Amino acid sequence: MTFVLGLTGSIGMGKSATAAMFRARGVPVHDADATVHALYAGAAVPLIEAAFPGTTADGRVDRTALAARVLGDDAAVTRLEAIVHPLVRAAETAFLRDAVRSAVPLVVLDVPLLFEKGNDARTDAVVVVSADPSVQKTRVLARPGMTEEKFEAILKRQMPDSEKRRRAHAVIDTGRGFEAAERQVDALLRALAGRSGRAAARITESAS
Repeated sequence: MTFVLGLTGSIGMGKSATAAMFRARGVPVHDADATVHALYAGAAVPLIEAAFPGTTADGRVDRTALAARVLGDDAAVTRLEAIVHPLVRAAETAFLRDAVRSAVPLVVLDVPLLFEKGNDARTDAVVVVSADPSVQKTRVLARPGMTEEKFEAILKRQMPDSEKRRRAHAVIDTGRGFEAAERQVDALLRALAGRSGRAAARITESAS
């Protein structure tokens, strides 16, 4: 039965790069952020415009305008999540249904707020991508348009890295370089080889 591995990590820890490592090894990955990007050019557009007028243009969500509207406003973030999360969940369930039907042995759910939103319950195990805080900060502040203020606001919405590491079944440390991280991914895949999971079947059956 398909084993569902949750992949998460705070901003700047190297989660996306680690997800790419799993893909390169033939493991299907459902990327929650990529799903949101697609929704922001599709099904979510009219819903977001209705809730946050002026944050869409030319049939797409203006991510900069939307971020400016909701950043630092917990009530606005909650309204946005109430729109987007059910759509992401539906896409994730369809991904898992396809994996079960195809008898895929292992899939990865790449979810930034996996623990924060209780989505770890939808997995059989969780791997956290981590790095030293100084490495994290350097990476994040190098991003275009990023400021100390934005960085701190994002961190406040995320569970502390130390707590994520404590809850994880495995940790991939990208702070020692991505070649070292690839070796850790390979070791994890060897450890999971042949493992049978229950999460995918449980989720797809409940959604039927």
